[in-house]
Amino acid sequence: MLFDPTIFLEALVSPALIQGALTTIGLSICVQVTAFALCLPVAIGLSSRRTAVRWALLAYVWLFRSAPMILVLLFIWNGLPQLFPIFRSAWFTPFLAAYIGMTLVGVAYNAEIMRAALGSLGAGQREAAAALGLTRFQAFRLVVLPQAMRIALPSLMNEFISLLKSTSLAYTISLRELMTTTSLSISASFRFTEWYACAFLYYLVMVSVLTLAQGWIERRMSAPYSRKNNDRDAGPGAVRAIPALDGSAQNL
Repeated sequence: MLFDPTIFLEALVSPALIQGALTTIGLSICVQVTAFALCLPVAIGLSSRRTAVRWALLAYVWLFRSAPMILVLLFIWNGLPQLFPIFRSAWFTPFLAAYIGMTLVGVAYNAEIMRAALGSLGAGQREAAAALGLTRFQAFRLVVLPQAMRIALPSLMNEFISLLKSTSLAYTISLRELMTTTSLSISASFRFTEWYACAFLYYLVMVSVLTLAQGWIERRMSAPYSRKNNDRDAGPGAVRAIPALDGSAQNL
């Protein structure tokens, strides 16, 4: 039989594949959260007036955007123990190595995204915040960052989706994520189609959830701007309908 639905269903709910999917999700979330937290100071530093800081961060971004992810993972997993004996201990697990390597790459990519988003905002935003008496930190947190996040969100979510799929490269350092578990199961059963179909379905569900989350977040972040545009289009003489006590509508 070319495709056995029974084997497919058994593989779909197998504990090994579920554990591999959870490892993939956990690694992706940990890397993306850390990379985003670290990319903000890097993005700000890329536009710093201090030449040494700016060039050091530019070199970091250039280095890790140029290196293939698989090469970074192999260097972290195999190279660090060779250079530093402390990494030869049992605490240095494949998950931790993948986390470090993917975070280093993720910070470089996310920093470029945030740098472009921050640079797209005019100086008038900061000047207006200063006129209201806000400090530089308050202006950044309350005025600049929310607008930059609205601009950067699609690119950041695309980067998150790419990261989710890139975790499959961690099989090279023996991390039992989704694709590693799939390959081991195929080696034991020689049922390629069923196990690959299960892995594809898991990735399809995970990416679909992220896509839906992206749309929901974008709508939430765009809602204040949509209300402002509607009020501006309506004009001062617009007729608004309000509910009356009897349930009918009255115009103002």
